[in-house]
Amino acid sequence: MSEGFSYRFTHAIVRTPGASAVDGLRATDRGAIDVPAFRREHAGYVASLERAGLAVTFLPPLEAYPDSVFVEDVALCLPEGAILLRPGTATRAGEVGEIRSALAERFSRLAAVDEGSVDGGDILLTDAGALVGLSGRTNRTGFDALEKLLRDFGCQAKAVETPDDVLHFKTDCALLDAETILATHRLCDAKCFRDFRVLEVPQGEDAAANAIRVNDWVLIADGFPRTAELLDRSGYTVQQVPVSQASLLDGGLSCMSLRYQAIR
Repeated sequence: MSEGFSYRFTHAIVRTPGASAVDGLRATDRGAIDVPAFRREHAGYVASLERAGLAVTFLPPLEAYPDSVFVEDVALCLPEGAILLRPGTATRAGEVGEIRSALAERFSRLAAVDEGSVDGGDILLTDAGALVGLSGRTNRTGFDALEKLLRDFGCQAKAVETPDDVLHFKTDCALLDAETILATHRLCDAKCFRDFRVLEVPQGEDAAANAIRVNDWVLIADGFPRTAELLDRSGYTVQQVPVSQASLLDGGLSCMSLRYQAIR
């Protein structure tokens, strides 16, 4: 793997939210999805990726799959190839086949997890390897299958325990650079990041932990001024992005794109 592959990217794949997003999964009903507003926010999100230097590919809505805007859960992209995952929710299983052709057009090497369950939201890629959170969506069998595939790609994987009240591992953490993680108090208490410097999200702003480092930018959800200030003081260039509609579906910034570094 090349240095910085976990946060320096050239391309992204996104899928436009469908009208069926109103029926998307959510742990708690916090209000109805406004589909036009979701599409506007999604367009703004894509514009942020483009400003950070990415060439973005749009995939069309999948009305049969209300959660399909969250493309990160169904695949993992590495510079050398892509791995099709196995979502931990049965209603999302068909999304994997729907994205296969788009990945096959862009990667000469494809692999697939064929046992257990693994959601991309539980995989935090770092330059040192992948931290994979065992959660309600990712189980030990799925991790074992993924770990073997990642080893073939030259990437080590380590399983960590996700606290019970955290949906996905990356709900509560983000990579900021090769040595630094942004994380909530919940994950800091779980001691998931022994080999990293950790910036802890200020109290009351846990949702800001689902951020993404994209080249020279750190994208965070808007509405979290203390986290933005913390990152700014720590030397990062911050861009705040509205994601109010995605958050109603327990989604965030990392979930809505597959980011990768194309090998030239």
